[in-house]
Amino acid sequence: MKLQGVKVVDLSTFLPGPYMTLAMADHGAEVIKVEQPGEGDPGRHIGLSDGEHTVFFRNINRGKRSLAVDLKTDAGRERVLALVDAADVFVESFRPGVMKRLGLDAATLRARNPRLIYCSISAFGQDGAHRARPAHDLAVEAMSGTLSMGLGNDGQPAMPGVPWSDVLSGLHALSAVLMALYRREATGRGDTIDVSMLDSMVGASLNILGPTFAEGRQPDPREERTTGGSAFYRLYRTSDGKHIALGGQEPKFVNVLLASLHRPDLAPLVLRGPGAHQAPVMAFLEAEFAKRTRDDWDRWLAELDVCYGAVRTLPEVIADPGLAARGTVLRDAQGRPHIGSPIRFADEPAVLRLAPPALGEYRED
Repeated sequence: MKLQGVKVVDLSTFLPGPYMTLAMADHGAEVIKVEQPGEGDPGRHIGLSDGEHTVFFRNINRGKRSLAVDLKTDAGRERVLALVDAADVFVESFRPGVMKRLGLDAATLRARNPRLIYCSISAFGQDGAHRARPAHDLAVEAMSGTLSMGLGNDGQPAMPGVPWSDVLSGLHALSAVLMALYRREATGRGDTIDVSMLDSMVGASLNILGPTFAEGRQPDPREERTTGGSAFYRLYRTSDGKHIALGGQEPKFVNVLLASLHRPDLAPLVLRGPGAHQAPVMAFLEAEFAKRTRDDWDRWLAELDVCYGAVRTLPEVIADPGLAARGTVLRDAQGRPHIGSPIRFADEPAVLRLAPPALGEYRED
């Protein structure tokens, strides 16, 4: 596996850091998860359980080893320092300043182990005006401006279904750690990484910033190409109360679908670009999709060269045989579902160790 021999000491909790170290564990890294005695990672207590552990916890902590220590004690810190001396990567997700008070800051640890890659993931980064504020995903999404672009039918910001700033910051942290590991091969030195959830969300907004950069204004989601201003990038309700998503605005998709629905005359309105002038196309498609069920439309559209997707429930997704065939959804010996690694290599693929760690199970070899 690609990361075999890499040792990670992970002090992060909840989602961003554990999401990052999950990918490393799946691809061979030894991940030692340092947890508070008694309670452990809060993820151990979030949501429903389908066995010994909550689904939340086992989904993002499989294949890791748990070390329970009290970081506020000298003995606890010494155990972590001993691990750091032989580690390649150190991950933490505390607010800025906490690690220094504990004597586990980047300067201290990298002085002991110059090859160490020290990665901090926080809401707002290690410096700047917001650095000391607490925040989880929703607050960060709000501050990033992305919530202002995701409006519900009432025109108000809608609750996001996925914690995007958690996931994106975890992915950015993974990218940064892998870059640092690669560079260390040439320099022999580690590095210090500062990943901000807010930076990650703002950085993911590049494709929607045209009106803001060009004209200094807030985009109107109802007029923009990927947020509601295009008839061919939009959700449509079907006769059974479910939905179909049209997801491609290229001329070939527009022409094929409208011709198949006997309204090729509407294509020029779509091809002019997003905006209020597409209202007649939206009204026509709304009326058409309301005539048949989601599954009827799914079968019919599958025969056309059209970019679309049926809006599925999570149980429908988990039951998808195509995902099972790719190993994206798999089951353990107890029959419980798991999500496989999305990173696929032809050589040295991920080897998933599906069992999550019992609190404090780690013992030094």
